[in-house]
Amino acid sequence: MSKGPISQFIEKYYLHFNSATVVDAAKAYEQQLQNGAKMMVTLAGAMSTAEIGKIFAEMIRKDKVQIISCTGANLEEDIMNLVAHSHYERVPNYRDLTPQQEWDLLERGLNRVTDTCIPEHEAFRRLQKHIHKIWKDAEDAGERYFPHEFMYKMLLSGVLEEYYEIDLKDSWMYAAAEKNLPIIVPGWEDSTMGNIFASYVIKGELKASTMKSGIEYMTFLADWYTKNSSNGVGFFQIGGGIAGDFPICVVPMLYQDMEMHDVPFWSYFCQISDSTTSYGSYSGAVPNEKITWGKLDINTPKFVIESDATIVAPLIFAYLLDL
Repeated sequence: MSKGPISQFIEKYYLHFNSATVVDAAKAYEQQLQNGAKMMVTLAGAMSTAEIGKIFAEMIRKDKVQIISCTGANLEEDIMNLVAHSHYERVPNYRDLTPQQEWDLLERGLNRVTDTCIPEHEAFRRLQKHIHKIWKDAEDAGERYFPHEFMYKMLLSGVLEEYYEIDLKDSWMYAAAEKNLPIIVPGWEDSTMGNIFASYVIKGELKASTMKSGIEYMTFLADWYTKNSSNGVGFFQIGGGIAGDFPICVVPMLYQDMEMHDVPFWSYFCQISDSTTSYGSYSGAVPNEKITWGKLDINTPKFVIESDATIVAPLIFAYLLDL
């Protein structure tokens, strides 16, 4: 399939520095898939609230990503946008807000993420009512699931349909649920739904064990990686933090701790980040440093794009989708 105008534009004009790396990384990603490799995409920051689903959902539908690692916030905020989009408020002058103006937003039930405010009642509480029942039903049946599996159950059950406020095809979580795509959600407790679940545990209404743990996520990932890495698994990291740090460690864990010396390194690595390399800044660590940790091979294609992920990721995805 021939490339579309967006792809042609970046190939013609993105020739040097960060822009050239965008093209190189996109072409290498495409080559990975053509070689039969699988691809993990990791989502940090507030990519769901940035509405990455408008293009990432199509990436999922077109089999351009086979596994995802994301923060608990990204897991839930795509669904929040699905059911409460019209209640969101954009604050273009967010850099100029005073502490009093920030407090006023809080009192209106608006939680700010950069230039976008998430409505507490329509987003958080709307999900809470339905997810609590799914948690409780699982516990009563003696069943345990991962955080993303509970979210899949809620989406596929249809209980949220009455609230839909955007086109369903723009929800990456719904696209993932339809494919039952594996998702790793390290540190899920650090999210609104994670906090809500913890509150039910504190009140004695739910057991902590009903939710599968981070250790179980790592063992699940280890099993998935060993079964899917024969042709390689690439690592496309958006932002830094735990969404990327957690899953990339599965390779040295398998090699060093499990002594599986035939396990392949990650076959591709790209990180989009504006975090500069500095003392103690793990998210800003250059890819070569990951060689010393047994994550990347000497010959692994490596790319770092120092830019805003909300600008760069859609361009790379557009290239992969021939847009």
